[in-house]
Amino acid sequence: MDNGKYVRYTPEQVEALERLYHDCPKPSSIRRQQLIRECPILSHIEPKQIKVWFQNRRCREKQRKEASRLQGVNRKLTAMNKLLMEENDRLQKQVSHLVYENSYFRQHTPNNPLSTKDTSCESVVTSGGQKHHLTPQHPPRDASPAGLLSIAEETLAEFLSKATGTAVEWVQMPGMKPGPDSIGIVAISHGCPGVAARACGLVGLEPTRVVEILKDRPSWFRDCRAVDVVNVLPTANGGTIELLYMQIYAPTTLAPGRDFWLLRFTSVMDDGSLVVCERSLSNTQNGPSMPPVQNFVRAEMLPSGYLIRPCEGGGSIIHIVDHMNLEALSVPEVLRPLYESSTVLAQRITTAAVRHLRQIALDISQSSVNNWGRRPAALRALSHRLSRGFNEALNGFGDEGWSLIGNDGVDDITILVNSNPEKLMGLNISPTSGYNSICSSILCAKASMLLQNVPPPILLRFLREHRSEWADTNIDAYSAAAVKIGPCTFLGPRVGNYGGQVMLPLAQTIEHEEASLLEVIKLEGISHTAEDAMMPRDVLLLQLCCGMDENAVGTCSELIFAPIDASFADDATLLPSGFRIIPLDSGKVSFHPNRTLDLASALETGAAGNKPPNGLSSNSGAARSVMTIAFQFVFESHMQDSVACMARQYVRSIISSVQRVALALSPSGVGPLRSPLGTPEAHTLARWICQSYRSFMGVELLKSSGGGNDSILKELWHHSDAIMCCSMKAASDFTFANQAGVDMLETTLVALQDISLEKIFDDHGRKSICSEFPQIMNQGFATLPGGICLSSMGRPVSYERAIAWKVLNDDENAHCICFMFVNWSFV
Repeated sequence: MDNGKYVRYTPEQVEALERLYHDCPKPSSIRRQQLIRECPILSHIEPKQIKVWFQNRRCREKQRKEASRLQGVNRKLTAMNKLLMEENDRLQKQVSHLVYENSYFRQHTPNNPLSTKDTSCESVVTSGGQKHHLTPQHPPRDASPAGLLSIAEETLAEFLSKATGTAVEWVQMPGMKPGPDSIGIVAISHGCPGVAARACGLVGLEPTRVVEILKDRPSWFRDCRAVDVVNVLPTANGGTIELLYMQIYAPTTLAPGRDFWLLRFTSVMDDGSLVVCERSLSNTQNGPSMPPVQNFVRAEMLPSGYLIRPCEGGGSIIHIVDHMNLEALSVPEVLRPLYESSTVLAQRITTAAVRHLRQIALDISQSSVNNWGRRPAALRALSHRLSRGFNEALNGFGDEGWSLIGNDGVDDITILVNSNPEKLMGLNISPTSGYNSICSSILCAKASMLLQNVPPPILLRFLREHRSEWADTNIDAYSAAAVKIGPCTFLGPRVGNYGGQVMLPLAQTIEHEEASLLEVIKLEGISHTAEDAMMPRDVLLLQLCCGMDENAVGTCSELIFAPIDASFADDATLLPSGFRIIPLDSGKVSFHPNRTLDLASALETGAAGNKPPNGLSSNSGAARSVMTIAFQFVFESHMQDSVACMARQYVRSIISSVQRVALALSPSGVGPLRSPLGTPEAHTLARWICQSYRSFMGVELLKSSGGGNDSILKELWHHSDAIMCCSMKAASDFTFANQAGVDMLETTLVALQDISLEKIFDDHGRKSICSEFPQIMNQGFATLPGGICLSSMGRPVSYERAIAWKVLNDDENAHCICFMFVNWSFV
């Protein structure tokens, strides 16, 4: 319509206009007139009328797009509502079970066995509110096809009872809010054997595509080293039974990896739903067995899997259940929360699968090319290679060519060397493709350390944004020189020049709960050699940064990077190094940045009580996390000793820098450099320690004892020997330690109260302490021979001798017992 008049177009004119609109939806006036001249059939139509037609055409297209978008949102909300209704039905059944158990408990004596939750899978909700009655069969279970089919059917029944039934009591995972735009409904187990997590959500992929992706576990689970299909058996209903052997990387240097011997059953339900379920096979089932594998601990997967149902209008509704027993007793006590927390399992495996599916669906719907001409799939492949390369270096498996070289005994930094030609071939070491052909070996220096009271995301962001605070630009330049054509020589005197750091983002994941950023870091103005002083070079690093969200619970924070060449090909040589920080307290931690520390109240606070299982606790005190560091270097074989010494010193300097940064970033203000030096209680205790030592030993503890309280505390704090005080109670809990004592115990002042004297000594040491305790109380002091004790991380610590004396207060009453470990070092 134009000025109140309708304009009628012939079909030929409409076709021509549509063709013009397709070629140029928003033409300028000049371009529109040019198009009209090129199309004679439109010559009789006024340009103004054509302009109005173009405007109306754009409006109609916008309306169609909006209508399509609203229809998609409506379908999504309808499917989510259906999912929530099914979840509500499951919760009602769970409540009924709990009411029944409570009634049973009230009506029967304690001697009678209690009824447990129904795990017989007699009623399992699948799709559309339908209930399938599944009665497990129990024929002979052996390695025959019939025996394996029996195990598979039982696994299917148990999995469905967890996914949609009441076999497991699920509670909502802390920090996860269900909704149409969220990852879905995420829950963790409460009170069941092992650790378990469950996720329900919507993905914009067809069920068959979802099954294909989820069965390829190494493509989305970055801790998965390999999945080998040992055998495949078809079933009568069109399903398959597979025997799998799976290996999982260890996340730290302090524990071995896990492996699984699995049966996987894929089938189609009567309602068209696809099911993939799996469980571990054990010798007790008389099925096929897999012998133990070196460097791995055999873990158990309880019935787990995926239920995928088609969604109206496209897409799928998925139910994911992961249920494992990770053999937590085989790892050091400090690491057991990683293997006993369902929250950690949910973050690292269950939700990772959903995020990967949603990311692929987004890539398909928004097919585009990202920065540097990379498509999303290519960028995901690069980030996957970074993670896998870091895990390979961190674990250092012998079958990949890694071998351990000697430790200098000063600390627990591990040095591995790899000269395997296949490993080097994987790095494309050739004169024309990156690394210098003279570089024939790879060296990895790695270590793990305990951090206290600093949120991993905050520390990770600082390490990412302030590289100059911990990195050595000479090492960056040396590593970058290895991926350039030219001589690869060992580090010598360098010209210290560092112009700055520029971050060039490549890709970012869609999920806010687990933000992941892939970027190129350009370090400007690096002088690698004296010749570069006049014309400094730029160093490029491909960097993966994930786990930066402070509100996410149980997330692992990683900063992994590798030097790259300026060409930056998709198959670029990658030698990853970096940091991994894993929270040990999986509950929601409340930090108070403006809180001040009262040392006296902190020292008198008792040890924390027992935590609820499965990461449901909420800690208000110090949060613990374990940081693992691994750095890789390519070198010439005859320079192994020199490069190993350089790598060891470099990792030591990084550990020192990280400890300093962690103390500065501690939100609660609890840091050995601030709290003990700023409270009256600390000054008083330091004065009592020195006075009592002088009274019983006849000599001064400190070199300059004539200063005031500030100087006494400062000198005591920086004393080279480890000095620590413990209470005179039976438990003998530590109450104070100087910097050397904190380093020796690998803890902080806040967590010191959780460590007792008995825990750090072996049986011989405890007997020695008990025999000398009467002398300490009567005579006031005792000298103990040298020996071995353990830090809070379980690392052995040797000391030349130990001196114990009774600390008296101003009223000459015994306040505590002080120990000084002379010339201590990690074994």
